[in-house]
Amino acid sequence: MFRQLYSALTSENTINLAFEDLTGMLEHGAWMFARANDVLHSTAPADEVRQPLYDRDQAINELERSIRRKVLRYLTVNPGHDVAICLALMSVAKDAERIGDYCKNVFEVGHFYSEGFHVPKYQRPLDEMAEQMTDMFDMVITATRDSDEEQARQALARAVEVRQRCDGLIEALFADEGQIEFHEAVAYSLLARHYKRVAGHLANIATAVLGRLEDLDFYPDEDDPSL
Repeated sequence: MFRQLYSALTSENTINLAFEDLTGMLEHGAWMFARANDVLHSTAPADEVRQPLYDRDQAINELERSIRRKVLRYLTVNPGHDVAICLALMSVAKDAERIGDYCKNVFEVGHFYSEGFHVPKYQRPLDEMAEQMTDMFDMVITATRDSDEEQARQALARAVEVRQRCDGLIEALFADEGQIEFHEAVAYSLLARHYKRVAGHLANIATAVLGRLEDLDFYPDEDDPSL
């Protein structure tokens, strides 16, 4: 569905440019996610990353405003045409904007928490999820840019796994009776929440690529046969 609509709409220059803006938002988000995790793992200094990171976030915000202007201009010139896809485009642009906010949150954990991570049973899965989400960004960028439904399906399946692992990690933290330091437990739980949110917003964009517009903001279960 999305592929057919996209093919029809790309003949309209305004909407074509709006799709390019969305891809740009995701590319900025992928950069922010990578740099935030660099700070988290102390492979890049927070003071050097902070301003470029926030500049990228501002660029994402401006691209979202650009998409809104383009969509409204298109609907003004073509009233009643392609309303569903235009509304979906504005919806997933908000998802891409929120990704930037959560990447800033990941950066802030790395910036403000300086005690280090010492519990492998929590740190290892978080590191693995960060790698999975890096792949998710690539999948969703390709899916959005090329209307690649297979990449969208793969991203959705990855999102299900990441979100479940985040929930499991938070549950384990609540049940942990070990000697984990309070501040370290807070850092782990915050990262799990931020990663889960990023995965959810990427999943929403992948859902739009598949044309399942009625499913926007509703995340699939692991046994969803359509994945």
